[in-house]
Amino acid sequence: MASIEVKRFESPDETRVFAGLGKADVVEVGGRTVGRAQYEPGWRWSANVKPIAGTDHCETAHLGYCVAGRMHVWMTDGNEAEMGAGDVVAIPAGHDAEVVGDEACVFIDFGQYADYAKPH
Repeated sequence: MASIEVKRFESPDETRVFAGLGKADVVEVGGRTVGRAQYEPGWRWSANVKPIAGTDHCETAHLGYCVAGRMHVWMTDGNEAEMGAGDVVAIPAGHDAEVVGDEACVFIDFGQYADYAKPH
Protein backbone atom coordinates (compact mmCIF):
# COMPACT_ATOMS: atom_id res chain seq x y z
CA MET A 1 0.00 0.00 0.00
CA ALA A 2 1.30 3.48 -0.90
CA SER A 3 2.10 5.98 1.84
CA ILE A 4 1.24 9.66 2.03
CA GLU A 5 4.29 11.93 2.11
CA VAL A 6 4.17 15.37 3.70
CA LYS A 7 7.13 17.73 3.70
CA ARG A 8 7.61 21.44 4.33
CA PHE A 9 9.92 23.94 2.66
CA GLU A 10 10.73 25.23 6.16
CA SER A 11 12.55 21.89 6.72
CA PRO A 12 13.93 21.20 3.22
CA ASP A 13 15.89 18.14 2.19
CA GLU A 14 18.40 20.52 0.64
CA THR A 15 19.05 24.25 0.28
CA ARG A 16 20.84 25.48 -2.84
CA VAL A 17 22.38 28.91 -2.47
CA PHE A 18 22.72 30.87 -5.69
CA ALA A 19 25.95 32.82 -6.32
CA GLY A 20 24.47 35.75 -4.38
CA LEU A 21 20.92 37.08 -4.30
CA GLY A 22 18.82 34.02 -3.50
CA LYS A 23 18.38 30.38 -2.69
CA ALA A 24 16.19 27.38 -3.38
CA ASP A 25 14.74 25.11 -0.73
CA VAL A 26 14.25 21.64 -2.20
CA VAL A 27 12.12 18.68 -1.10
CA GLU A 28 11.82 15.19 -2.53
CA VAL A 29 8.23 13.99 -2.38
CA GLY A 30 6.34 11.35 -4.35
CA GLY A 31 9.50 10.52 -6.25
CA ARG A 32 9.72 14.12 -7.53
CA THR A 33 11.95 17.06 -6.76
CA VAL A 34 10.07 20.27 -5.91
CA GLY A 35 11.76 23.60 -5.28
CA ARG A 36 10.77 26.89 -3.70
CA ALA A 37 13.17 29.52 -4.96
CA GLN A 38 13.56 33.03 -3.65
CA TYR A 39 15.21 35.29 -6.21
CA GLU A 40 16.26 38.61 -4.67
CA PRO A 41 16.05 41.97 -6.48
CA GLY A 42 18.96 42.25 -8.92
CA TRP A 43 19.11 38.45 -9.45
CA ARG A 44 19.75 37.27 -13.01
CA TRP A 45 20.28 33.65 -14.05
CA SER A 46 23.35 34.47 -16.18
CA ALA A 47 25.02 36.23 -13.22
CA ASN A 48 23.86 34.16 -10.25
CA VAL A 49 23.28 30.58 -11.46
CA LYS A 50 25.35 30.29 -14.65
CA PRO A 51 28.59 30.10 -12.61
CA ILE A 52 27.10 27.11 -10.75
CA ALA A 53 25.48 25.37 -13.73
CA GLY A 54 28.37 25.91 -16.13
CA THR A 55 26.05 26.21 -19.14
CA ASP A 56 25.47 29.21 -21.42
CA HIS A 57 21.71 29.27 -20.69
CA CYS A 58 19.40 27.68 -18.14
CA GLU A 59 18.88 24.14 -19.41
CA THR A 60 16.16 23.29 -16.86
CA ALA A 61 12.50 23.20 -17.91
CA HIS A 62 10.34 24.86 -15.25
CA LEU A 63 6.68 24.25 -14.45
CA GLY A 64 5.49 26.29 -11.55
CA TYR A 65 3.61 28.96 -9.69
CA CYS A 66 4.81 32.49 -8.96
CA VAL A 67 3.96 33.28 -5.33
CA ALA A 68 5.38 36.81 -5.16
CA GLY A 69 7.30 39.35 -7.21
CA ARG A 70 7.97 39.48 -10.95
CA MET A 71 10.44 37.85 -13.34
CA HIS A 72 11.25 38.43 -17.01
CA VAL A 73 12.36 35.42 -19.10
CA TRP A 74 14.19 35.44 -22.46
CA MET A 75 14.34 32.28 -24.59
CA THR A 76 17.34 31.63 -26.83
CA ASP A 77 14.97 31.80 -29.84
CA GLY A 78 14.04 35.42 -28.99
CA ASN A 79 10.67 34.67 -27.35
CA GLU A 80 10.19 36.45 -24.03
CA ALA A 81 7.56 36.87 -21.32
CA GLU A 82 7.09 38.30 -17.86
CA MET A 83 5.42 36.52 -14.97
CA GLY A 84 4.13 37.79 -11.67
CA ALA A 85 2.41 36.72 -8.49
CA GLY A 86 -0.50 34.39 -9.24
CA ASP A 87 0.80 33.22 -12.62
CA VAL A 88 1.26 29.54 -13.47
CA VAL A 89 4.03 29.13 -16.05
CA ALA A 90 5.85 26.60 -18.20
CA ILE A 91 9.32 27.65 -19.30
CA PRO A 92 11.26 25.35 -21.67
CA ALA A 93 14.98 24.77 -21.33
CA GLY A 94 17.23 27.33 -23.05
CA HIS A 95 16.59 30.69 -21.39
CA ASP A 96 17.88 33.50 -19.19
CA ALA A 97 15.79 35.36 -16.62
CA GLU A 98 15.94 38.25 -14.18
CA VAL A 99 13.92 39.67 -11.31
CA VAL A 100 11.90 42.76 -12.22
CA GLY A 101 11.52 45.50 -9.62
CA ASP A 102 12.49 45.72 -5.96
CA GLU A 103 10.51 42.76 -4.59
CA ALA A 104 11.89 39.22 -4.34
CA CYS A 105 10.37 36.73 -6.76
CA VAL A 106 9.23 33.55 -5.00
CA PHE A 107 8.57 30.61 -7.33
CA ILE A 108 7.38 27.07 -6.60
CA ASP A 109 8.83 24.74 -9.27
CA PHE A 110 7.43 21.28 -10.09
CA GLY A 111 9.47 20.98 -13.30
CA GLN A 112 12.81 19.31 -13.92
CA TYR A 113 14.27 20.64 -10.69
CA ALA A 114 16.53 17.75 -9.61
CA ASP A 115 19.67 19.31 -11.12
CA TYR A 116 18.75 23.03 -11.05
CA ALA A 117 21.49 25.25 -9.61
CA LYS A 118 23.79 22.26 -9.07
CA PRO A 119 27.27 21.96 -10.54
CA HIS A 120 27.46 19.77 -13.65
